[in-house]
Amino acid sequence: MEETISLKEIFEVLKKRLWMIIAVTAGAAIISAIITFFVLTPTYEASSEFIVNQAESMDENSYDVNNIRTNIELISTYNVIIKSPAILNEVINTMDLEMTAEQLSQKIQVSSAEESQVVNVTVTDESPAMAVGIANGTVETFEQEISNLMNVDNVRILSPAVESADPSPVSPKPLLNIAIAIVVGLMVGVGLAFLLEYLDNTIKTEQDVEKTLGLPLMGVISTVSEEDLGPETKNRNPSRASKIRGESVGT
Repeated sequence: MEETISLKEIFEVLKKRLWMIIAVTAGAAIISAIITFFVLTPTYEASSEFIVNQAESMDENSYDVNNIRTNIELISTYNVIIKSPAILNEVINTMDLEMTAEQLSQKIQVSSAEESQVVNVTVTDESPAMAVGIANGTVETFEQEISNLMNVDNVRILSPAVESADPSPVSPKPLLNIAIAIVVGLMVGVGLAFLLEYLDNTIKTEQDVEKTLGLPLMGVISTVSEEDLGPETKNRNPSRASKIRGESVGT
């Protein structure tokens, strides 16, 4: 027989385990904040741009659609070359970096807008000054070496990276991390509440008796408190009542 659960039962479960759900959510947020502020190392970004264009005079007659199309098609090749060991090893030697070409490649991202001759080189590092230096050093080395690698002279630095006076880290993002932790903690807390309710097989209501034993319920013995008996019962002398009951029994 298929079992169904009503919205009222769902709310009852959530209400019953509300403090547990709140505790799990708060714990997840606190753990995320501790990791974000005290464990993770902030990282900074610096970007340098170069343009792919033929070294010609910039008068009206110098613009050639075919040359522009060729330069745009070359950008895909340049994006691969700029992260190759041929360029990165030269950057490492020039800047005396203590890392391999593969490690340096992981710090560099190369991108360009569609149908654009401008290429953006973004470097991420734990030091803002180092990020600026690697970004500029990579673009400068690429500009010098590309003519030897491909026998072309169409790369010019457009905008070098500059270190700001008060750089802001790009990672980690405290608010985002805490928000994600709250959502995850809430989901875990709700799921745990329903799991505990599902595993709880104790008998609490009349319906539980009928469901467990498969027998009709004949009656219910209610619990009577002193408040339900009224003030007369509260003020009655217990010893006097016992004596009267004893005399009645003897008679």
